[in-house]
Amino acid sequence: MKALILSGGTGSRLRPLSHSTPKQLVPVLNRPVLEHVLDNVRELGITEIGLIVGAGDRAVPRAIGDGARFGARITYLPQDRPSGLADCVRIARPFLGGDDFVMYLGDNMLPEGIADCAARFRAERPAAQLVLKRVADPTAFGVAELDGTGRVLRLTEKPREPRSDLAMIGVYFFTAAIHAAVAAIAPSPRGELEITDAVQWLVDRGEPVGATEYAGYWKDIGRIEDVLDCNRWMLARQTGSVAGEVDPASTVAEDVVVERGARVLRSRIDAPALVGAGSVIEDSHVGPGSAIGRDCLVKSTRLLDSVVLDGASISHVSGLRSSLIGRGATIGRSRDDRELHRLIVGDDTRTEIAA
Repeated sequence: MKALILSGGTGSRLRPLSHSTPKQLVPVLNRPVLEHVLDNVRELGITEIGLIVGAGDRAVPRAIGDGARFGARITYLPQDRPSGLADCVRIARPFLGGDDFVMYLGDNMLPEGIADCAARFRAERPAAQLVLKRVADPTAFGVAELDGTGRVLRLTEKPREPRSDLAMIGVYFFTAAIHAAVAAIAPSPRGELEITDAVQWLVDRGEPVGATEYAGYWKDIGRIEDVLDCNRWMLARQTGSVAGEVDPASTVAEDVVVERGARVLRSRIDAPALVGAGSVIEDSHVGPGSAIGRDCLVKSTRLLDSVVLDGASISHVSGLRSSLIGRGATIGRSRDDRELHRLIVGDDTRTEIAA
C-alpha cells in the first residue's frame, strides 16, 4: 500500500498566519500538523508516500524533506491550483500505479491513529473505504448514507438538507478501481473534481464501497479555534517532564513539559503546558493550555490557553488568552494595561498593546 497526502489549498480561514505558512505546517504540540499525519501513515507500515503540494510551494519540501527521518520516501507532486480531491488522485496516478493506497488530507489531526481502519481495508479490500465521523453540522462536509450492513448507498457533498450526520473526515482507502471513476466524472458546479462524485460512481456501478466510523478524536485544522482546541487535547494527554532549567523561584506543575535548553525564571507554569527548547519564561505566568514554541521569549507576561510559534517574543503584557502568535512575532506593551486580550498574529509582525 502507498499513501497520498494532500498539502495544497490556501488555508484562507487561518489568515493571517497562512499568508506566510501553509496550514499543514501550523504546529500542534510544537510539531507541524503534517508531521503528525506522516507519523500515522508510517504506523501502517507504508514507506512510499506521494505528497501533493501547491505549485511553487517550497515551504513544505523544506520542512519535511525527502522522508528519511520518517522512515519513508516522499515524492512531491505539484498541483497548479486547487481543483478538488479527485484531481489530486488524477495527478498522482503515475506515482500510485496499480497499488492500493490511503489518501489523507494533510490538515487533519487523528492523534489516536488509523490502524484499525487500515486493518479492515486490508482484510476486506473494497473498491473504496471511507472513514466517517458523526458531526453536529453535516452541511460543511461530504455526507455518507449507509445501509444496514455498513455499505455506502449515497454520498452528497455539503448538502443543504443532510440525510445523515456521518461526515467524511479526510481519510480514504482505495484500490486502483478509483482511477476509472476519476477519469469518468466531470467537474462539479464549483469547477472541481469531487472525490464524492468519484466514489458515488463506484457505488452506482455496484462496486463494494465500505465505511468505518471513527471513534477517536478528530480535528480539521482549518480555523484558529481548531488549532487551539487540538493543542488543548494533545496537551492534556502528554506526560510531564523537565529537561530544561527551572530556578528555585519558579513553580512548574507536574504535567508540564519543559524541553532541553529552555529556562524558567521566577515564573509559574500551570498544567497542561509545553515550553519548547531554547525558550525563556521570565517573571511570567503560563498556562494552562499553552504551547510555547522553540527559542521564544515570554517576559513579565500572563499567557493562557494560547499557541506561540518558534522565535516569538512577548513582553510586559498583563494578559493574553486564546491567542495564536506567529513565528518571529514581537508583542509588547505601549503603556500599562490590565485586561486579557486575544490576538491572532502572523509571522514576523510587531504588535503593541495599549490599555
